[in-house]
Amino acid sequence: MASAKNQNSSAARRAKLEEARRKERARERRSRIITITAAVVVLAGLVAGGGYLMSAADEQDKAEEQARTSPVTGEKSWDDLDQDHVQTPVDYPMNPPVGGDHNPVWMNCDADVYTEAIPKENAVHSLEHGAVWVTYNDKAKDADVEALSERVAKTPYSLMSPVADQKDPLMLSAWGKQLTVKSATDARVAQFFTKYVQGAQTPEPGAACSGGVAK
Repeated sequence: MASAKNQNSSAARRAKLEEARRKERARERRSRIITITAAVVVLAGLVAGGGYLMSAADEQDKAEEQARTSPVTGEKSWDDLDQDHVQTPVDYPMNPPVGGDHNPVWMNCDADVYTEAIPKENAVHSLEHGAVWVTYNDKAKDADVEALSERVAKTPYSLMSPVADQKDPLMLSAWGKQLTVKSATDARVAQFFTKYVQGAQTPEPGAACSGGVAK
């Protein structure tokens, strides 16, 4: 009789153990499914995100290429500008000047924002090196001056300064190129920077924009 009870007890323990193992296998299976599903979701997200980033990068490249190859609406151009180094003041035919004879030392133009007037002869040398020069007079709005200052401060081969006697409140100049805008939000501002910072018009591309005159 005792033997039968022992057998029944052993069978019950085996049944409980098997049930526990079955439940553990079920939990492990659910865990694997969750892990695999999460990995698939993450991978899918990475693939989709990578595809989006690549697409966005392609669109950005296309936009920049279009900006570089398209004319800037309303800009003025000058050709055959002199490039001699002189130690005397230069009487430029445009204001601010966009080229011509200039001082042997360039104005620092490594994202430099000047709050006082700078020598035009030094600034022209910066343009020769491929810089964009942003200028403004006392009629410019403070918000526009601040926004353009922020852009220049983030852009190597650019500089900014006030030019009290310029005709328009906000002007952008590169070697042989000049543009007047009414607002810092004008889309042509971004195009002018993209097209002319170290652009094809640059007489001396890659020349230094630091180590010159700092004010």
